Amino acid sequence: MTTGAKRDYYEVLGVSQGANQDEIKKAFRRLARQYHPDVNKDAGAEAKFKEINEAYEVLSDEQKRAVYDRFGHNVPGGMGNGAYGDPFGGADPFSTIFDAFFGGAASGQRTQRGPQRGADLPYTLRLSFEEAIFGIEKEIEYRRLETCASCKGSGAEAGTDPVRCPKCGGSGEVRQRAPLFNMVTVTTCDQCMGAGYVIPIPCRECRGEGRLRQLRRLTVKVPAGVDSNQRLRISNEGDAGPRNGPFGNLYVALDVQPHPYFLREGNDIILELRLNVAQAALGEELEVPTVDGNEKLRIPPATQTGQTFRIRGRGVPYLRQQGRGDQIVVTRVVVPQRLTDQQRRLFQELAQTFDHEGDQHQERDDGLFGRIKDALGL
Repeated sequence: MTTGAKRDYYEVLGVSQGANQDEIKKAFRRLARQYHPDVNKDAGAEAKFKEINEAYEVLSDEQKRAVYDRFGHNVPGGMGNGAYGDPFGGADPFSTIFDAFFGGAASGQRTQRGPQRGADLPYTLRLSFEEAIFGIEKEIEYRRLETCASCKGSGAEAGTDPVRCPKCGGSGEVRQRAPLFNMVTVTTCDQCMGAGYVIPIPCRECRGEGRLRQLRRLTVKVPAGVDSNQRLRISNEGDAGPRNGPFGNLYVALDVQPHPYFLREGNDIILELRLNVAQAALGEELEVPTVDGNEKLRIPPATQTGQTFRIRGRGVPYLRQQGRGDQIVVTRVVVPQRLTDQQRRLFQELAQTFDHEGDQHQERDDGLFGRIKDALGL
């Protein structure tokens, strides 16, 4: 290998000229840990670290390595003494090398990729019928990615810092020129995955990720009047972004459980009220349940199945508005399936007093009954 002011890059990393990329990467990481200026305070450690990083920048890139293997430090174009570019700044001389071989510019404007926003997270919150109507505050638990406290999101072990990626020079992109058509292709750097830097000594807590998945407790305020299939967006409660990026959002999907006897229809609440034949025929004042407690309701005589009664203001609150819907009571006359001997005798006596022929031809209000069926979803 040609000698000069600079040491042979293979010698710097302590690998053979036929070493593969895994061997080169392992050698670089081992030496970087040993000579990193934040770890090694000996005189000359920083210069040694720069030499190691420069050698890795060239040998980790297949194209740069091929040129180096051919020309050593005496590259064409009057760039003797191995000016392969300072990994800590300055122009990349390999653009000049490619210009000499293929013509045209090999690199464009480089931009450092900034922090990325974290992912949004879903959560399903189950609510009772009453909780959805009146609103509630509930504490939930979920796991999200949070910035590692040990490395402050950098991914590097405490006391060390990430270094500029030697392959892309910190741009996060790799540019390659096709000599046939003088075209430049730009791809995400496969060494730093577009971050623009590499971590010689990864954080032991997060293993270089910069984030850890942790349990989080959060109080969610559910407004009155919500229903199933609605979502609440809670800003900045999703995953933390990579490289200290902003948090994503948490989306809470609501799952309202059905009630044993209430049925919701928009902002109205429907209740089926069962009446025995005596109550339906004679009428009676009854206490009927509402979501606010029992309410008195007067059932008039001769009430039929499917008649409706409205209790104002006992329905569902309008979401983020004033006022509430109503409770609609739908009657259903229940004929007993079993009778005692005395009940049977009384019904037989009562039957003798009815005009059977007139009752059989009585018309039914199908329009009203149809509307009740629609309201009940029957």
